[in-house]
Amino acid sequence: MSIERQVRLWTALIVAAYVVMHLLNHAVGLVSLEAMEATRRVMRLLWGNPVVNPILLLAFLTHFLLALVALYRRATLRMPAWEAVQIGFGLLILPLILIHVIGTRGVRTFLDVDVTYQYVISVLYVTDPMRGIQQTLMLIVVWIHMVVGLHFWLRVRPGYRRYVPILYPGAVLIPVLALLGFIAVGRHIAYEASIDPGYLPRVFAGLAAAPPDKVRFLSSLEPTGWAVFAALLAAVVIGREVRRFLRNRHGVYRLTLPSGRRLTAPLGQTVLETLRIAGVPHASVCGGRGRCTTCRIHVGDIYRQLPRPEPLEQRALDRIRAEVGVRLACQTRPRRDLTIRPLLPPETTARDANRPGGIQGREQPAAIMFIDLRGSTKLCEGKLPYDALFILNRFFAEMAAALADTHGHYAQFSGDGLMALYGIENDVATGCRDAIHGAQAMLDRLDRLNEFLEQELEEPLKIGIGIHCGDVIVGTMGPPTAQNFSAIGDHVNITARLEAQTKVFDCALVLSAAAAQTAGLDVTHIPAHDVDLRGRQEQVTIYAVADPRTLHVGE
Repeated sequence: MSIERQVRLWTALIVAAYVVMHLLNHAVGLVSLEAMEATRRVMRLLWGNPVVNPILLLAFLTHFLLALVALYRRATLRMPAWEAVQIGFGLLILPLILIHVIGTRGVRTFLDVDVTYQYVISVLYVTDPMRGIQQTLMLIVVWIHMVVGLHFWLRVRPGYRRYVPILYPGAVLIPVLALLGFIAVGRHIAYEASIDPGYLPRVFAGLAAAPPDKVRFLSSLEPTGWAVFAALLAAVVIGREVRRFLRNRHGVYRLTLPSGRRLTAPLGQTVLETLRIAGVPHASVCGGRGRCTTCRIHVGDIYRQLPRPEPLEQRALDRIRAEVGVRLACQTRPRRDLTIRPLLPPETTARDANRPGGIQGREQPAAIMFIDLRGSTKLCEGKLPYDALFILNRFFAEMAAALADTHGHYAQFSGDGLMALYGIENDVATGCRDAIHGAQAMLDRLDRLNEFLEQELEEPLKIGIGIHCGDVIVGTMGPPTAQNFSAIGDHVNITARLEAQTKVFDCALVLSAAAAQTAGLDVTHIPAHDVDLRGRQEQVTIYAVADPRTLHVGE
């Protein structure tokens, strides 16, 4: 599938390069017919040579056929408006461009007539203006299809927005100038034909001398092409219905949404397709092509039972450093029931395509620590802001160093305190022991810092520490522009309340009984207290420790 998409992309880029250069050639008509024709001869050296010309034709046909294949594979025709415009206009190109290809390439190949701009514009502007209107419509359809496709391919790429102010005027001006160039030359030819009755016969002399049977053959190609196009489109429509019928016979899976709603879908259908069929809004900036990651979902522990990500999906997930259990809805084809949680809102834009926004995490037991600097308000009184900032920066630097020395992970910063996690990369028992070691290291470093700042402080710095453990959701979370590795859950809230209890018991550490037991700590010599915590009905058993360095914790 990835190779198919790459082929579609590269064939589109080849055709787009030709279209842009061809329209620029049209725009030269604003100078003169002679300049337009001279530019055509230069262009023909590139696009008309025996090597590039077949590549261009093959690229166009391949891109069109692969688009039909992609349309056949779609499980639903529900899609964003931009995608519907691109697909619809793309389907219109073949029937609209048939007469142009026959009248230029066909005439040149079968009748050996040099098809100049003078010849083509004489037909479209003077002798058959209805064809001119059709080809003008074709130009607009081709350009919109191309520009929409390029925009929605590029907009998920970093740096694209910087070039929009340059690209946008070009996207508008090129077709406008091309049409103006066509009109300018058309008016010139119409004037010449009006004053010289022999003008058009000279322009069409080659065509008039061509064998009539070959001319009739070329004339029959357009309705034949229309019939082929209609047959291909009908085959896609019928094939979609047959595939849907056969797919439903191979089994189904059930998709449970955060709201509790359940959707049933046939095996082989992607999660994004299932959501679209059900009319459930879901982010998908690239239209489900695996180019962005905005359709990302969290599938929980069932990720082990899902088919492994294809290279296209894996590269996208690696780009945002996705947590385990995160998949792309547009690429995931479940073979069993699963529950999903979207990680980005449906209105997500291209700016969030490569940002790990939302909540990406997993549930696991961990040790949580909250630290608070006592008397921070009084600390700042009577000091210049920069002096207070210097002291706070030194304080947090020491606390961060203590975390690093004891395998802790900084999670949140809150003015005069911080939150840390332990046991993320190992078991929770080790995490609880490391957290206690962390508390001890913090007090050691705080003592040294107080000695260093003795002349700056009216009284030594003091901290309160709360430690608890339990199941939490850990991972990268927060708004796209301010991501951090943290944790959420009831046990995080409990830990914050425990830290506040250090003020009640006038101690440096409040350790929950759960954390002490998990760490294997001998607490027989420490009095236990059952405390009421704000927001909880049940009491929590804790140990108030005046100095954590008196605790003896194994490795």
